[in-house]
Amino acid sequence: MIKAPLSRRELQCLAWVSRGKTSWETATILGLSESTVNFHLRNASKKLNVYGRQACVAQAIYLGLLRPTSVF
Repeated sequence: MIKAPLSRRELQCLAWVSRGKTSWETATILGLSESTVNFHLRNASKKLNVYGRQACVAQAIYLGLLRPTSVF
């Protein structure tokens, strides 16, 4: 169950994490600071009631907030 809707930035950060990007890489792509990316990821984790980046991505996919990506 989601505590609150995820923001656009939280979803963007999760999308890049789901593609294997680090916080630094995500920050560079989105034009943010690394600490801002981590802030958005922490907020998303709290809203999804999970701990950790991988659990957050998995929960977002499970809830249909993100589409799983194939990386070869």
